[in-house]
Amino acid sequence: MSPPKPHQVSPMSPPKPLSAPIPKCPSPTMHHVPPTLPIAPLSPKHPPSEPLSPTQIPTPPHSPSSHQVSPRPRIPASLPCCPALLPRPAPPMAPLADLYHLTMAYALWRTGRHRDPAAAELFFRREPFGAAFAVGAGLGQALRSLGALRFSAADIAYLRSVLPSTTEDAFFDYLSTVDASEVTVTSVPEGSIVFSRVPLLQVKGPLLVVQLLETTLLCLVSYASLVATNAARFRLLAGPEMKLMELGLRHAQGPDGGLSASKYSYIGGFDYTSNVLAGKLYGIPVRGTVAHSFIMSFRSLEEVQPRVLSPLAGGEPMDLPSLAESWLQRVCELLGTPSDKPNRGELAAFVSYAIAFPQDFQGLLDTYCVMRSGLPNFCAVALALHQLGYRAIGVRLDSGDLIQQSKDTRKVLRACGAHFQVPWFGSIPIAVSNDISEQSLEDFIREGSEIDMVGVGTNLVTCPLQPSLGCVYKLVEVNGYPCLKFTEEEEKMTIPGIKAIYRLYDAAGHPFMDLMALENEPSPSVGQELVVHILGRRGEATKVRPSAVEPLHRMYLRDGQVYEELPSLQEVRSHAQASLNLLSPVHRQLRDPQPYLVAMTEKLHLLLAELQHASQ
Repeated sequence: MSPPKPHQVSPMSPPKPLSAPIPKCPSPTMHHVPPTLPIAPLSPKHPPSEPLSPTQIPTPPHSPSSHQVSPRPRIPASLPCCPALLPRPAPPMAPLADLYHLTMAYALWRTGRHRDPAAAELFFRREPFGAAFAVGAGLGQALRSLGALRFSAADIAYLRSVLPSTTEDAFFDYLSTVDASEVTVTSVPEGSIVFSRVPLLQVKGPLLVVQLLETTLLCLVSYASLVATNAARFRLLAGPEMKLMELGLRHAQGPDGGLSASKYSYIGGFDYTSNVLAGKLYGIPVRGTVAHSFIMSFRSLEEVQPRVLSPLAGGEPMDLPSLAESWLQRVCELLGTPSDKPNRGELAAFVSYAIAFPQDFQGLLDTYCVMRSGLPNFCAVALALHQLGYRAIGVRLDSGDLIQQSKDTRKVLRACGAHFQVPWFGSIPIAVSNDISEQSLEDFIREGSEIDMVGVGTNLVTCPLQPSLGCVYKLVEVNGYPCLKFTEEEEKMTIPGIKAIYRLYDAAGHPFMDLMALENEPSPSVGQELVVHILGRRGEATKVRPSAVEPLHRMYLRDGQVYEELPSLQEVRSHAQASLNLLSPVHRQLRDPQPYLVAMTEKLHLLLAELQHASQ
């Protein structure tokens, strides 16, 4: 059956009116913030404290007073965001900037423009991996960075050593007062599906501070969104039933990259991580099996200590090595395998692990030979455990033809379960690893493998198909005047002005267009005929009529105060999966998807045309 067609639009001819209502895009439940934390959401009960007096804030010579933002108090170093997302106190992060941000800051301060009200937006120009969508992530860390925005005495001392010697001392005094107390941030909720050219977040505040935040925000949002998107692709390929485990820490770009990959892979749809620290910090479920080195460290059953294991229901302890050896004879007879073929060191390793973890026993089958050694040894130990009332939890394959081996393994497990009358034995989960890629998952599904869980490392955390999302951060307004970066390359031309962003849905409940409007424009309404200009179509006007309209951006920080609390990591993950499910199949497919439409209103288009004409 061919996939359904998305909502169609045609130049200057309205489509058939859409009437069927759709459910709103799921909104994450907000996580409660303890009232003892230093910053509370804005409300009449929490008025801002008194501003600093003018004498407390150093000003440059000849600093004009017009167009300045009224000074506000500094905010504490940490924002009261959800512990699952922001588990640690925020260290100072103001130095997370490129040198030219500091030289520009001095130039703005020197000319008296450092406090001019300004706005910038963060977006990417092309969807990653050749798909039609991305998953927006990193908002929690971005807000945390704003709470940490300050220059310590050590920072100031260092900057004195790298900036030109002509830099005035008063500028460094001013830097010591810089923080995010005048910054306002609107953003898509973390985990939302996002599209190229549409702002993921917008930042308002004094010009110097807005520009100073550029590299920090790009660093925290770009990689997070890339990994979450990569993880979402693996989830879409695997389907809803197969379990996915991230195990890329050892191949990640350092410990920080490894922790970020674990967190944002979870948002993108992975079920587990092998990263213990990520589990501790973020509450991600942690899983693991056993390594080949453990298996190889044993040579014979004589090395097994201790040897006895008590039945689960209680009773006389039994010698597990002897019990496993007796079961091995029966398994080999059933499989037609010579009983001297299974490696006894491997059997000893399995027995030792089973004694240590009788209720969590799992076997790595491919250290020697899966069919002649690993699988018979595993079945023998698992059946011995069953005799004592325990149940093995799984096997792992890490080399060779994983698809065929999974089928052969399942066949043996079912045969043992039927022959020895152990009904659950045939459904023991089979996990695989070994440089798993998107192509691997496609092969698993197409060829009907018996794989239940997949561990993905390098091809997940390093994003080899596209190592960077290519986010950019551009100024869109200064002193109330919209800004435009003019270029003949349309893709690199910015769209001016502070914007409101809306997602338009068709009658089937799928989003078909993201619409950018100027901040002061009326919101579009359901059933309203809208004249829009689709990006990439050289000004062509099109009429659409949405069946549902969703404002995309929410205000998370207003004048340095937390305005909306962040959801938990689990809520962000749920929102990401719900957002993916809302996409039309033609946009969700990973190979040759139909491009998603992004448009601007007539008013925004006229402003863009006016600024383009003035720039020529």
